[in-house]
Amino acid sequence: MAEDTASKYFEIVEQAWKLSDAAREYVKNAGREVPVQEIVDKIFLPSGIIDVGKTQREGGNPPKVFFNSPYGLQYRPEQNDWIPFRHGQISL
Repeated sequence: MAEDTASKYFEIVEQAWKLSDAAREYVKNAGREVPVQEIVDKIFLPSGIIDVGKTQREGGNPPKVFFNSPYGLQYRPEQNDWIPFRHGQISL
């Protein structure tokens, strides 16, 4: 049972990395400086896994995008990228 739960959380983190990779690829292909909001609108929101309300309330600066799970993506301006973070409890 714990292995199934751990596997579920691993899949969620993998999903976060895939969205991070998609954002990086989008910027690379754009060949220009891409505003953070454009990445949110074109990559993150269409994914269907974003908690829009929480992201709007708590997104902050630098921005964070909260998933409908205990994870999300956080923007790192120094590196100009998005990395996964955990914002909620997990139980193994």
